[in-house]
Amino acid sequence: MCGISRIANSLLRKDARVTQQADTALERRTLWIVLALNAAIAAGFFVTGALGDSSALIANGVDNLSDTAVYALSLIALSHGPAWKTRAATASGIMLLIFAAGILIDVGRRYLYGSEPIGPTMMAMSAVAAAVNYTCLRLLQRVKHPDVNLRAATTFSFNDFISNGGILVAGALVLWLGQNWPDLVVGFATALIAIKGGIEILRDARKEQRKDGDAKQ
Repeated sequence: MCGISRIANSLLRKDARVTQQADTALERRTLWIVLALNAAIAAGFFVTGALGDSSALIANGVDNLSDTAVYALSLIALSHGPAWKTRAATASGIMLLIFAAGILIDVGRRYLYGSEPIGPTMMAMSAVAAAVNYTCLRLLQRVKHPDVNLRAATTFSFNDFISNGGILVAGALVLWLGQNWPDLVVGFATALIAIKGGIEILRDARKEQRKDGDAKQ
């Protein structure tokens, strides 16, 4: 009877290892895809933001660029233990807060010195970005057992998708009113969303850190 029990426990451990390896492989593949998509969309935001003189577009470009860096950190963390994953998530939250501060500075500069955003450019770029971020969100949601880094990545993609909708509305208002304030409002709102997301990620990372500490005791 004891022999059968040991065999059963051995098979269960083996199945758990196989499942964990499959989850890690799926997570790694998903992170590589969303990393590439975010890098491409960040480049698009920077180009159109410069051409369209838009704070909202540049804000989202910086956002997607910071997301790309975070995904790279997450990929590195996958090759290490839980402590590395928690550190990567903490770095993600801090980077998001730094990004938010930079956007607030840019919005203030444009408010003081003026800008002339181009509505159609904002609308076209936001539509493309929304499609890309929705794709990223769907890919991330397919992972059945997301760790702290994938939860952070999902937060990023959701925030980006919401910001894209704001840019679309702001672009329409800029085109209609011929004023820059809708662009500045969306840039400011994007920074606030980033602050909220950064705080949530840091809380999640601390929660995981406490959980790992309790498991070791």
